[in-house]
Amino acid sequence: MTQKILLIIIFSVLGYGFWLSPDLKEIAAGVAIFLFGMMSLEQGFNVFTGGLLEKILSKTTDRLWKSLSFGVITTALMQSSSLVSIITISFLSAGLISLTAGIGIIFGANLGTTTGAWIVAAFGLKVQIATYAMPMIVFGVILLFQKSKQLKGIGYVLAGLGFLFLGIHYMKEGFDTFKGSIDLTAYAVSGYKGILLFTLIGVVATVIMQSSHATLVLIITALAAQQITYENALALAIGANLGTTVTAIIGALGASVDGRRLAGAHLIFNVVTAAIAIIFIFQLTGVVDIISEWLSIQPDNYTLKLAVFHSVFNAIGLVVMLPFVDLLKTFLTKVIHPKVKTAAQPRYLHKVSSGIPETAIEAVRKETLHLYDNAYAVIAGSLRLHPDDIRSDLALDEVIKNSRRTLPINIDTQYNETIKTLYSDIVEYVSTMGDMSASQMEELFSYHSAGREIVEAIKNTKHLQKNLDRYLSSGNASIRKEYNQLRSELAEVLRELESVRVNAENDLPAILSLDSLRLRMKENDIALTHRLEDLIRKRKLSSQQATSLMNDSNYIYGVTKNLVQMGEILFSTETEEVKKAEKMLSLKDEELDELATDSSALSNLNDQQRESQ
Repeated sequence: MTQKILLIIIFSVLGYGFWLSPDLKEIAAGVAIFLFGMMSLEQGFNVFTGGLLEKILSKTTDRLWKSLSFGVITTALMQSSSLVSIITISFLSAGLISLTAGIGIIFGANLGTTTGAWIVAAFGLKVQIATYAMPMIVFGVILLFQKSKQLKGIGYVLAGLGFLFLGIHYMKEGFDTFKGSIDLTAYAVSGYKGILLFTLIGVVATVIMQSSHATLVLIITALAAQQITYENALALAIGANLGTTVTAIIGALGASVDGRRLAGAHLIFNVVTAAIAIIFIFQLTGVVDIISEWLSIQPDNYTLKLAVFHSVFNAIGLVVMLPFVDLLKTFLTKVIHPKVKTAAQPRYLHKVSSGIPETAIEAVRKETLHLYDNAYAVIAGSLRLHPDDIRSDLALDEVIKNSRRTLPINIDTQYNETIKTLYSDIVEYVSTMGDMSASQMEELFSYHSAGREIVEAIKNTKHLQKNLDRYLSSGNASIRKEYNQLRSELAEVLRELESVRVNAENDLPAILSLDSLRLRMKENDIALTHRLEDLIRKRKLSSQQATSLMNDSNYIYGVTKNLVQMGEILFSTETEEVKKAEKMLSLKDEELDELATDSSALSNLNDQQRESQ
């Protein structure tokens, strides 16, 4: 509702302005073309963020100075601090970078955005950039019709640059003709009253256009046409810097708690920087004069002096805030708390992450691990065991013995409350993904299939629980012993999986050890068959009890197989190529059967030899 009201107000103001002065249409068209150019440029760069930018980002943020440099360089190249902010928030929400690294990138982006003022002031107003804009737009549009994703990306970048240049041209021409009918300098306000007023105007203009870069270009072209005073232009630049935080705040609305904290850091940095610039504005203009003289900038070249001022006050803000990054992180952690979520609610599937392939894939991987953690607790509970006991160093025989009176969980209720809803959210999130490369889609759907294996493991456990509850309270000691053995075997699988997971997170080659789990379960199944033959022969078990045991042993092997296949996908930190190689090296079902049979035969032979001796 608020957006609709704001839209009506903007349309009304523009309509009145067009009626008041037809020349205003050229300026407004210039702003619109410029903003369209920025959108095209961002869309073009988004094509190339599907891998390269994310890899650079994840590898160059282990130090604060690296994060800072990344923010400066990427913003200077892409001329969009908003795009850098959104990418950073999405990476932070997916857990790919730390909050400290995110703060460093945002601080650097603020300094990097000053390059836009230099480009426009030093180049955009000196050269007939419209002559460069036309060919860029033509070649860019031609490339947009190509099938190649990379060529389309280049087309968006070229067209975006062309529209940027064309927008600057129309803004410049519009202000030149506009001053013939209306002199905006008549509305200039001097002193601190004017500083505060025009700072507010700069904030409002940036909020409306959602681009501090567009606001700066508008300020510079108006200043070049002498439609605003130098002093008021400085205040507008401060306001533009302050208004750009709104983009980060909007982008953080659907982000994780760290994403919201990052938006808070962005706001604090810009407020502190703006406060310093406003309080010491007249001293800063003196510093700008000194630097301008050193750079051989003419005293009346106010557009370049504005670019100097924009760089100076952002640099001062950076120098002031950098020593307090850790303190700022601590403060934001205390003030902005995570929302309390149930086990069934997604933790990583934030809307802000879905627009960037790398972060979307990582979000699905981490959420599927969350699903596995829930399933781990459900499977342990169905065995009447506590997950922490399984993860501990306690002997499993002792854990099983001490859990005789533990009540089983309601697996149907637990499935509906902690598994089904979360898995549905993952499936829905995956189904919304698009515009990915074939390899990215393959990786995304591999995590989807890992989730399916987890769900199947729960279903197999559900079949197992019925007989567990029935026979663990039986008066037949032999059947109780066999079912406790099954509990121990499945608990061993869960413990081994946890060990593999920890080792994989520490970059140890543990994935191939998952084969040993499947082999052990096959061996246990064959060993159970031999034990059952003996127990039936000695009339310690009925044929019905033996059948139940065989079926439940198969269910345990099914759970193991499901979880191993899940682990091969989720627990590996290697590249997709290495994962495929590991998969090829893993044992096939036929090979497992052969090894398990040979192992069992050898074990039986040893037993017979011992008996004969």
